[in-house]
Amino acid sequence: MKKGKKISGGKYIKNRKKKLYEASGQKRVIKLSDTEKRKTKRVMGGNKKVFLLRAKFVNISSKDKKIKKTEIKNVSETPSDRFLARQNIITKGTIVETEFGKVKITNRPTQEGIINGVLVK
Repeated sequence: MKKGKKISGGKYIKNRKKKLYEASGQKRVIKLSDTEKRKTKRVMGGNKKVFLLRAKFVNISSKDKKIKKTEIKNVSETPSDRFLARQNIITKGTIVETEFGKVKITNRPTQEGIINGVLVK
């Protein structure tokens, strides 16, 4: 919907308010921690969505189709926002340090409840 006023000077009026399921939820921030914490939420159709609040491990997929679960040592950089890396917040695209080297997060942990990544050279 357009903001402001019409050319004629009239107001734009909303046709309805948001429904409960359309309302945005609480912002989810995934922090690096020594323990893991997950929460489940009921979503449309009675389904459940699991999301992380604190993370400790990452699943690394290699080129030979093997997946290894390793501990995250540190959040080194976040291309979208450098301040997130300072606060140890994990998002999609974040580069974290593990014992195998630097790993780039390839999924959205707020949507899936796990962290997946690939090795970065």
